[in-house]
Amino acid sequence: MTREKAGGDPLWARLFGRRALRSARTDTAKVELYTRFTFHAMAGAEAGALAFPQLFAERQPAGAWLFLLLLAHSVVCAVLSSRALDWRLGRRERPVPLMAATAALSGAGVLALLLLLDTGAITKEDDFGLLLMGIPAFGVATLVLGLRTTKARVYTVLAAPTATAVATAVLGLGLRQTWLNFVGVAAAGSLLALTYVFSAWLVGVVRELDASHELRTRLAVAEERLRFGRDMHDVMGRNLAVMALKSELAVQLAERGRPEAVSQMAEVQRIAQESQREVRDVVRGYREADLRVELEGALGVLKAAGIDCVVHGLDDGPMPLPPDLQSALGWVVREATTNVLRHGDPRRCTIRLATTEPSGGSGSPGGPRPPRQGEVVLTVQNDGVPEPAGVPGEGADEDRTGAGTSTGSRPLPPRTAAGSAAGSGLVGLQERLAAHGGTLEAGPTPGDGCFRLTARVPLPAPRTDHDRGSCAPAGSSGPDEVAA
Repeated sequence: MTREKAGGDPLWARLFGRRALRSARTDTAKVELYTRFTFHAMAGAEAGALAFPQLFAERQPAGAWLFLLLLAHSVVCAVLSSRALDWRLGRRERPVPLMAATAALSGAGVLALLLLLDTGAITKEDDFGLLLMGIPAFGVATLVLGLRTTKARVYTVLAAPTATAVATAVLGLGLRQTWLNFVGVAAAGSLLALTYVFSAWLVGVVRELDASHELRTRLAVAEERLRFGRDMHDVMGRNLAVMALKSELAVQLAERGRPEAVSQMAEVQRIAQESQREVRDVVRGYREADLRVELEGALGVLKAAGIDCVVHGLDDGPMPLPPDLQSALGWVVREATTNVLRHGDPRRCTIRLATTEPSGGSGSPGGPRPPRQGEVVLTVQNDGVPEPAGVPGEGADEDRTGAGTSTGSRPLPPRTAAGSAAGSGLVGLQERLAAHGGTLEAGPTPGDGCFRLTARVPLPAPRTDHDRGSCAPAGSSGPDEVAA
């Protein structure tokens, strides 16, 4: 038997829910926590508006007994609302004992009020109407959370005013009072029951939507794995089968002392080397990233995760960048998106792609001025990052290098030896950008709780007329010579 079933939870856990208080960082958890607080606030309103005024009423000790009854009713309703919400979300069993206790307390409260009115201990001017509508209304609204079907909820909402009217008629309080009690309890109970049921339904819808987003992400990952596995099977399946047959043939030839075994093993070696090249081609093609596709994918993934994402610099036209630079920056976008989803609690994310055009050289008295090289700057900034105790590199004024940092940036790990394969994470991104002469900066921005990742890659230098002329074959004539 679990602790929840054994009833070992403290009162605060029963009221607010362990899971809601333990993790309220996602939008789904916050909606659930808000709904729980709404239910408990309604129970507190019942205690504050109906129960506590009875302590200061002139009718004593009837007021004290009504206070205890109403206070117990509000506490049971608060606990039942939390337990019923957990049941609707599939976390615990249906709270049937609490439902029975709520129904019993509601009925006892209505019957006590009618008896006090009949005996003259309470009059119609002593908040009788408010008490008579409040007790069954709060009880019915909480009870409907634990019912399975809409028909059962409608019957419960109608049963409360009907029972109140019958009890009023039996006590002989008159037809007018009977009708007023029926209408008042029916109106108040219907309004509160509709509010409670709609709030619980909204929590369920938000949870289902969150589960569908997670399922869609898992399906996308599984589909990509299947595609990669299919490509590997198409590449390696035939070659491995041929290698197995030829190696088996070589073993048989070697056992017979035939010299053809050497040629068969050489063929196995050739096929193995060919397979290795094909696997590299598959992995290389698999790991290439298109910048536009990655930007659009990051925008869709972050918005699906509930993050307000804006992408600047994503025009409708083709990307004016070489394919190798697009692949390197596309991997920066992919890794940055993964970090945004994995770390912190972001609410906003801004992705900015800017390009500075290269400028050609110009003549000067001191000679021709060399052309200025343009660069591509990709910045990904998100909030939701806690401010660190000390910002490394603050106040530093260093030149930007492959692993350099600026003010507030976090130093990246050192690169591996040249020629090593590209890794993963920030180190892998640094290696990819370093191959194109680019730099990478990553770190929290001081004072605003944001994290910024900036990648800079220089564009290929523009070719001048002097460069184009120097490439002409020997003996070719320049433009002036042709004109002559």
